[in-house]
Amino acid sequence: MSDQVEGIKIRGFYRVQLVNPDGSVAGDSGEKENLITNAGFRYYLAYLLGAIAGSIQVSYMALGSGGTPNATDTTLGGEVVRRAAVTAASSGSTSVQFIATFDSTSSFVTNTQNISNIGLVNSSNAGTLFSGNTFASSSCATNQTVNCTYRVTFA
Repeated sequence: MSDQVEGIKIRGFYRVQLVNPDGSVAGDSGEKENLITNAGFRYYLAYLLGAIAGSIQVSYMALGSGGTPNATDTTLGGEVVRRAAVTAASSGSTSVQFIATFDSTSSFVTNTQNISNIGLVNSSNAGTLFSGNTFASSSCATNQTVNCTYRVTFA
């Protein structure tokens, strides 16, 4: 048996697409890497693995106009839209993928908003930020939809 233990890396990747009413893509962040917060490691991973009271799970995605989250942040800066519930699925043996749609028909924005950051959270309001990051700011109109994919990998 080896005395050396290999480290496991946890990485997150997201993609944000702004879609016009005719289905054309108005903006695409491309795949970007995120930051997992200290609270993300603690409450979503360590507490969950240990079945410790207070563990939480990702169930919503948030969009905002703020900057890059810090490791110590517990909320997404400049959150501007109503949160969208995620659909989670296993994506291979060592990753999970979260998908959310901020649909214009659900009035997730009531006026044109600039969006520039994304995050995974555990609640439809308030909650604790698991991870997040920024992308090039885009103007989102009330008739546009935002499709988001977020993948967390363990390797």
